Amino acid sequence: MDQSNAILARLEATVAARRQADPATSYVARLHAKGLGKIAQKVGEEGVETVIAALSGSEDELVGEAADLLFHLMVLLDARAVPLARVLDELARREGLSGLAEKAARPRD
Repeated sequence: MDQSNAILARLEATVAARRQADPATSYVARLHAKGLGKIAQKVGEEGVETVIAALSGSEDELVGEAADLLFHLMVLLDARAVPLARVLDELARREGLSGLAEKAARPRD
């Protein structure tokens, strides 16, 4: 397992462990106590902040916002009981595909 995967695996384990902690002492537990809607809202907020940093911030600001986005995404995945491995498997499935071809192959709703 490379260092990036190890970091993500530790983060996933930490988020899962803190889910049931006291909301007074754990940010993850506080988010879970507020429900899925609040967690999803935080992912959206961090996504917007990442875009703003990409467009007008420094590289350090972008890195910080991207880290916040990944963290909140991990909390959201945990809240829905979706293991990060499922997301990584999907990325692996798409690897080597043209983005345009992959998008065109998606079912239309």
